[in-house]
Amino acid sequence: MIEEGGKRGKTMAEKRQLFMEMRAQNFDVIRLSTYRTACKLRFVQKRCNLHLVDVWNMIEAFRDNGLNTLDHNTEINVSRLETIISSIYYQLNKRLPTTHQISVEQSISLLLNFMVAAYDSEGHGKLTVFSVKAMLATMCGGKIVDKLRYIFSQISDSNGMMTFTKFDQFLREVLKLPTAVFEGPSFGYTEHSVRTCFPQQKKITLNMFLDALMADPPPQCLVWLPLMHRLANVENVFHPVECSYCRSESMMGFRYRCQQCHNYQLCQNCFWRGHASGPHSNQHQMKEHSSWKSPAKKLSHAISKSLGCVPSREPAHPVFPEQPERPLDLAHILGVAAAHGVTEEHALIAAYVTRLQSSTRALDSPSRLDEEHRLIARYAARLAAEAGNSTQRPPTDLSFNFDANKQQRQLIAELENKNREILQEIQRLRLEHEQASQPTPEKAQQNPTLLAELRLLRQRKDELEQRMSALQESRRELMVQLEGLMKLLKAQAANSPHASPSHGASRPMPMPVRSTSAGSTPTHVPQDSLAGVGGDVQEAFAQGARRNLRNDLLVAADSITNTMSSLVKELHSGNTSNTEWKRAHRWQNFKDPFFFFGVELESIKSPNKL
Repeated sequence: MIEEGGKRGKTMAEKRQLFMEMRAQNFDVIRLSTYRTACKLRFVQKRCNLHLVDVWNMIEAFRDNGLNTLDHNTEINVSRLETIISSIYYQLNKRLPTTHQISVEQSISLLLNFMVAAYDSEGHGKLTVFSVKAMLATMCGGKIVDKLRYIFSQISDSNGMMTFTKFDQFLREVLKLPTAVFEGPSFGYTEHSVRTCFPQQKKITLNMFLDALMADPPPQCLVWLPLMHRLANVENVFHPVECSYCRSESMMGFRYRCQQCHNYQLCQNCFWRGHASGPHSNQHQMKEHSSWKSPAKKLSHAISKSLGCVPSREPAHPVFPEQPERPLDLAHILGVAAAHGVTEEHALIAAYVTRLQSSTRALDSPSRLDEEHRLIARYAARLAAEAGNSTQRPPTDLSFNFDANKQQRQLIAELENKNREILQEIQRLRLEHEQASQPTPEKAQQNPTLLAELRLLRQRKDELEQRMSALQESRRELMVQLEGLMKLLKAQAANSPHASPSHGASRPMPMPVRSTSAGSTPTHVPQDSLAGVGGDVQEAFAQGARRNLRNDLLVAADSITNTMSSLVKELHSGNTSNTEWKRAHRWQNFKDPFFFFGVELESIKSPNKL
C-alpha cells in the first residue's frame, strides 16, 4: 500500500510539473489573451522539445505507427500513445548531433502527461486517433502552411473538398489546447466556431482553406495559432531601437510602433503588460514589427514600390492545384515487394559491405551517410508495412505490451551501439594499415642523424668493394708474372751447359702459401683470382698455413734474385770488363721484386743483351 501511494504521488507530481513550470514564467501578467495563449503554448512546445520535430517527421511517425490506416474515431490506450511518443523522440535524437541530444525519458513524460490532461480530462485512459493527430500536428515545429495542408488532407473528401463535420471535429480537438493552458474562456469551443471561420456554407478547397486561416486577421477562435508561429520566428530578432517606456537601448522579439504618437515605440514586454508614458495611451492603434529595416533600406524599398518594381502585396501562401493528386495504386506489386523485400535488403547491404572492403577510402566518402540513410529508410518502410498489416487484426489484438516494446527499443539501442563500435574499429584498423604501409624513407626523414650514418656506411662499403677488386686483380697479375718467371728459370736451368748442379738441386725456391690479401674478405677468396696461373703457383698457394701474401712474395723475390745473380755470374764470367757496370746496376734492381717482374723479365728472356 505504501508503494502504491508513493507511485501515485510521483505520477501526480509529474503531471503537475509542466503546469508548475508554466506558472513560474508569470505569463498571466500579459494583458492581451491572444499573446498570453500563444506564449503559454509556445512554452509547452519548447519544454516538450516538439519545436525540434518538423511536421513532415511527425507525419512519418504517424505512418510508422500505423495511424494512417486507422479510423479517426478509433480509440488507443495510454500505453500505445506512449509507444508513439517514444518513437517520435528516439527518431529525433537520431537526427540531432551528439552535442545536442535531448532527454528522451523526460520529454516523453512531459508530453504524455500534457496530452492526457488536455484530451482525457475524465480519466478514461484512452484517446482518439484524430485527437492525437490534431494535437501533435499543431504543436510540432515547421511551417504553418504545411501544417494546415496536412490538416486539410484529414478533413477533406476524395474530391479535395472540405467536410464541415470533420472541420468542426478538428476545431473541437484543437481548441482543447488553449483550454489546457487555462485560456478556455477566451478560446474555448462553441457551436458557432465554424461560422466564424467560414460564414457562408459553400464548397471549400485547399486554397480557400489556407486563405481563411492565414488571413490578417485570422478567425477569432484560431488567432493564437499564427501568432505562435510568429513568436517562434522573432525570438532572436534584434532591433537597435530604444524603448519609449523602459528606455532599453535595444529590443528582442516583437517591436510595436504607435500609429498616432510620433516615433513612439515599445518593446514586447512593455506592450504586453500595457505600459504607456506621456501622451501615448493603450487605446492607440499599434503596429507590430517582426524585423528591422534601416532608413536607407526603407527609402530604397519605397522608391522601388513607387516605380512598380516591388509587388504591392506578396501572397500569404503558394497556390495549390484544385484537384488533389491521386495516390499510386501499389496493390498489384505489394505481394512481390513482400516476397522479395528481405532478399533485396540483404543484397543491398552485402553490396555496400563489399564496396567498403574493396575501397580504401570508402569510410571517408561523403556518400556513405546517404547510402546508410537509404538502407535505413528502406528497412523502416518495410517495418511500417508490417505494422500496417498488423492493424488489420481484430480490435482485441490492438493492445500493446509496453514492457515488450521497451525491451525492443533497448535491444535496438544496443545493436546501434554495437554497430557504431564496429565502424570505429574498422576505421582504426584502416588507419593503422595506412600508417604501416608508409615508405621507409619517410620514416627515416624524421631522424637526420640516422640518415647520414646510413649514407656514410654505404659509401664506405662501396670503397671497400672497389679496393678489394683492385687488390685481387693485382694479385692475379703478380701470380701470372711469377708463373712465367718460374717456367723461364726451369727452361734456362735445363738448357744451360754451365749450370751448376748445386744451384739447381740444393737450393729449392721457396713458394708462398695461399693467403688472403689485405683488402679481401678472410672468409671468401674469389676463385677467378688464380685463373690463368700455372699449376705450380696454384699448388703453392693452395697448400700450407695461412700467411701474409706480401711477405711470401718478398721471400720469393729474394730467392729468385739470388738464383738469378748466380746464373748471371756463370753466363758472363768471361766478359766482366764490358758488363761490370750493368751487372752492378741490375743487381741493385733485383732487390725490387716489382721492378724485376716488370722490366728484367725481358732481359732474362734475351740473355745476349746483357
